[in-house]
Amino acid sequence: MLKFTASLALVLFSTAHAARADNWGHWRGPTGNGAAEDASPPTEWSDRKNVKWKVAIPGKGSGSPVIWGDKVFVVTAVTAAGESKPQPAGREPSRRPGGGQDAGRRPEGGRDSQRRPSGRFGRRSSGGGRGGSLSTLDFKLLCFERKSGKLLWQQSVIKAKPHEGTHSTNGFASGSPCTDGEHVYATFGSRGLYCYTLSGKLKWKRTDFGKLTMRNGFGEGSSPTIAGELLIVPWDHEGQSSVYALNKITGKTIWRTSRDEPSCWATPLVVEHKGKKQVVLNGQTCARGYDLATGKELWRCSGQTQRPVASPVAGNGLVFVGSGFRGSFLGAFRLDGKGDIEKSKSVAWVIDRDTPDIASPLYSSGRVYFYKGKSGMLSCVDAATGKPHYTVERISGINSTYASPIAAGGHVYLTGRGGTTVVIKDAGKLEVVATNSLGEGIDATPAPAGKELFIRGEKHLFCISK
Repeated sequence: MLKFTASLALVLFSTAHAARADNWGHWRGPTGNGAAEDASPPTEWSDRKNVKWKVAIPGKGSGSPVIWGDKVFVVTAVTAAGESKPQPAGREPSRRPGGGQDAGRRPEGGRDSQRRPSGRFGRRSSGGGRGGSLSTLDFKLLCFERKSGKLLWQQSVIKAKPHEGTHSTNGFASGSPCTDGEHVYATFGSRGLYCYTLSGKLKWKRTDFGKLTMRNGFGEGSSPTIAGELLIVPWDHEGQSSVYALNKITGKTIWRTSRDEPSCWATPLVVEHKGKKQVVLNGQTCARGYDLATGKELWRCSGQTQRPVASPVAGNGLVFVGSGFRGSFLGAFRLDGKGDIEKSKSVAWVIDRDTPDIASPLYSSGRVYFYKGKSGMLSCVDAATGKPHYTVERISGINSTYASPIAAGGHVYLTGRGGTTVVIKDAGKLEVVATNSLGEGIDATPAPAGKELFIRGEKHLFCISK
């Protein structure tokens, strides 16, 4: 009997281990850090080599694929003509906040706080065409068979005309879906949040959050995060900003905390400290931590730059939050802070130059990797101290970056907008392993799962496998 029990335990452990390795349920992975500890995808490919399959994706979207079991999910937005063309909007050239972020008085936060914000730069968008000139779009959730790329099902989630434009390098399906293996959650911002079973049946929807008014009409792009029985939904814009916690089974609001923040495109990170979980969010006014159970603000730290996009990552008992537009800031924060932690011992270290803009940093193996702005110039620092292993190293073949770096199988994957992915060693010394191209642009962050790498390109979804 003892031998049988031990064998059964071994099987269960092996199954659970395989499940962790084979799934990628969130655009930044199971820990939110961009790392897949147990995955080992190929390091070399081309548009022909090591491509297990590729399928055309209708329309336009830069939301990353997510994978669970034998299914791969992506979102897109399609016009009647079969594609979603960006509408003219923002004034900032070559900016596409996507997914895959004022010093007014800082609120204490708290459940159902209704305080109105008063940001340094005002609260209204100054650009971006309104809905009158935009086309009606069909917002879709697609499910593909993992082993073959066959379309298993698709849902026309909602048909709607956007109320405002988006940047020329953004679309209207920039938020990434997420899944826990029971349901898949698709976000389309102002068009709502939708929960489906893995077989494509609608479980619930929320279309009552209102309409986001984004800075300069740059468009939307934040993604929700699953945290146990909750679904954390960011809602930062030029109106009343908030963060929501919903019951992931019913969609009902558990708590809502108002935020004194203008437009931000970052995704929440859930971390644990001394047995209690926190929601960490980037923001132009402050980076902040909230109690997951109640939504109460625990700590905050100013220093971020304008319109933050990069999402937080965590490791070594620290959380790392940064931004890099019109300034530079990357801070490492201890999770025991209370109130305003700026200039306190809860700030482990700060970097004030060459920090990331659109792409989020990566935490892996005790190191933090990040780009300078939107460039392909890479830095790698020790997570505990912030001391550099190397800084602002140019990665040949990568000039502009929206996709965030990921780590798997002892390697780091760096993807540029031109479609080139450079694979380097996950190490304190920069060592290029391979340079790969699929022949089309890539803005979405790739997803490693098991021995495969899923890449959502401008026109196709690729499965890279030996």
